[in-house]
Amino acid sequence: MSDKRIAFGKKGEDLAASHLLGLGYRILARNYRQRRGEIDIVARDGDCIVFIEVKSRMAGGRFSPGEAITAQKRRQIARVAQMYLAAHRLHDIPARFDVVAVLLDAAGQWRIDHIPNAFDLPDCGW
Repeated sequence: MSDKRIAFGKKGEDLAASHLLGLGYRILARNYRQRRGEIDIVARDGDCIVFIEVKSRMAGGRFSPGEAITAQKRRQIARVAQMYLAAHRLHDIPARFDVVAVLLDAAGQWRIDHIPNAFDLPDCGW
């Protein structure tokens, strides 16, 4: 991955984290990694643990940021989320999956679209 692409993704994650903090979320972890994958942001929203996938894109791309989260990616996020909950002994805490889409438009303006409870995985108990 190029340095430019890494910097673009980091900028998107920074903007997403700032947005979430502005909504009253408490950031618990960023780039939480396990052998099966990574979750961009783990946060607390009231009594709920929120696992957040951040997708950053430039306007005019083939896919919107939200469309880039495939069923396989959702399963991967869910597996890592289960590991996080187990590692922190948070089995009895409600959890959900949010998506924050960050789009850089042609005028150089950033747009943030936050989708709470963006996807559900009934096979994971949520």
